[in-house]
Amino acid sequence: MGVLPLYLAVVFGAVIGLTLGLLGAGGSILAVPALVYGVGQPLQTAIPTSLAVVALSSLGGLVPRGRRTSVQWPVALVFGVAGTPAAFGGTALGRLFPQRWLLLAFAALMVVVAVRMLRGGENRAGACRTQGGGVNWRTCLPKALAAGTVVGLLTGLFGVGGGFVIVPALSLLLGLGAQQAVATSLVVVLINSVAGLVAHASAAGELDFTVLLLFAGASLLVSIVAARLSTTLNPATVRRWFAYVVFAVAVFVAVAAIVNPAALG
Repeated sequence: MGVLPLYLAVVFGAVIGLTLGLLGAGGSILAVPALVYGVGQPLQTAIPTSLAVVALSSLGGLVPRGRRTSVQWPVALVFGVAGTPAAFGGTALGRLFPQRWLLLAFAALMVVVAVRMLRGGENRAGACRTQGGGVNWRTCLPKALAAGTVVGLLTGLFGVGGGFVIVPALSLLLGLGAQQAVATSLVVVLINSVAGLVAHASAAGELDFTVLLLFAGASLLVSIVAARLSTTLNPATVRRWFAYVVFAVAVFVAVAAIVNPAALG
């Protein structure tokens, strides 16, 4: 492998860490296209590499004490419990369907999520919130389990941690504040990424560990710094940045799937 792919691995890793550290989402949907089109890895190798990188970046995003105290642990565990078995199911499904059509559907979903985030405010009075500010589990447990299952399926299918679905689900479904949603999302992304990595264990022998270490190292360092900066940002700004990132990646994924689907496996 030449010097350029290794340099790009560092650059893209820093971008992934910035996105995850600031937004608690979006890192993995950037990582797979970066590994395939930037570094030149086949999709079968890019997916487990992405999962390993995103798991480490999520840990970095949880380093600041303020970020950890914002985590809603019961919510994170519900999402994680639902998403872990679904990640294995998504891995199996991914071998049955053409990647081109899956990625086009994936891009459409990202557009829907971005529109909802741009339109929605910080919904602290959502359907799942009690008047005292808690979570009405009787109403929201089925919704949380369903959302966690969807995220797990996406993790297995595309090698994504699912933060781009988790953050709006936590904000719009459970009514969590912006910082709570971001912090809780990082825990769920970590759980799902580890589950997805185990599901893709058969591809472990094909990993390029030089690329993995450079990508993950840059991502981890930048995510730690970005997480410390995120608490100073306006929640509306965080949501808007998230939506713009999702829009941009959705366009890229859709164009790539149409123009050059062979590169995705």
